[in-house]
Amino acid sequence: MELTRTQVIGYRVAAQGLLRDTTSVDDLTVLDLGIQDTAGSAALALDARVPSSPDGTSLALAWTLRGAPHLHRRPDLDWLPAALWPLSDADALARLDVSASMRKAGIGGLSGFVAAVQAMRRVVRAPTGKGTASTAVTAATPPALHRYCRACQATHIFEGLFRLASLPAGLELEPGTAPPVLVPRDGAPRTAGPDPDATKRLIRSYLTLLGPATPAQVAGYLDARRADLMKLWSDDLEQVSVDGRTAWLPSEALAAAKRARPPRLTRMLGPFDPYLQARDRDLIVPDRAVQKVLWPILGRPGVLFVDGEVVGTWRPKSAKGRLSITVDAFVPLPPPVRREVDDEAERVAATRGAGDVNLIWFG
Repeated sequence: MELTRTQVIGYRVAAQGLLRDTTSVDDLTVLDLGIQDTAGSAALALDARVPSSPDGTSLALAWTLRGAPHLHRRPDLDWLPAALWPLSDADALARLDVSASMRKAGIGGLSGFVAAVQAMRRVVRAPTGKGTASTAVTAATPPALHRYCRACQATHIFEGLFRLASLPAGLELEPGTAPPVLVPRDGAPRTAGPDPDATKRLIRSYLTLLGPATPAQVAGYLDARRADLMKLWSDDLEQVSVDGRTAWLPSEALAAAKRARPPRLTRMLGPFDPYLQARDRDLIVPDRAVQKVLWPILGRPGVLFVDGEVVGTWRPKSAKGRLSITVDAFVPLPPPVRREVDDEAERVAATRGAGDVNLIWFG
């Protein structure tokens, strides 16, 4: 099947709920992968997808994909540990920032990962601040899993390993805490290794929400080794062509992709919105110069998203209960679109708990 960039964008917008046609947060399909919550990004992502402020959701926060904090449906935390468990020694070493130390000490990738998981299970038995938990886990793990941290002026377990081991150890995060507080999950299953079916479920969710995509793009998102992931590539995934490039999509999504049309909407997406997490940035924004603006190493801006295209950036600044948002438009925007941006800015202010918002335009 041949698909155009326009069809793919229209398909993803609909699949991810950006049309605001889902009233219940728990029903958002984008939660099949989780929503990254960095500096309040999850609240912005939810607001971009539901008509009114969410209330009474059953979402939970945990360090999951790539070790970043994500919101998930609480029942999904039961199968996610096995889905995110490294698939081999080589896969574990590729995922962990401690790989060089483990190789030097002759510790296998999976052995080091299991040691961290088991230590966290033993020592974090009640709600515990990150610093205290890290100190306890460090004392309970081999020195090869530790590093000296200049910022902390102390030796502790590698950060990436600490985060990736937390969910398999049965721990979630208490929302709204800084530094984070780790909390044991009541009734959490005891995960002992990877579950191929659970990992396949994640692969399929990525392709459904951010596809069509290649195995390398899925591996990059899951932070998994491509060679291991290919062993789990399902036979019923359909190969398609997107403007001449080969990619894959679940068979049940083909019809929706084929009939997808350019969306008509205006959204202010947060810096870590799921739409912006796709690994084919050339499709989202073909202009390489704009890509550098959207995805810098530090300090990502929010994105002004109009009718399926990135047309600008926005940055917030709060002071005394008032929110100022600076919008830098890449192209001239007609008055109706600017009025829609005004409305979206009001929603952003409400989400951030600001009583008032001032919009400052550049471009």
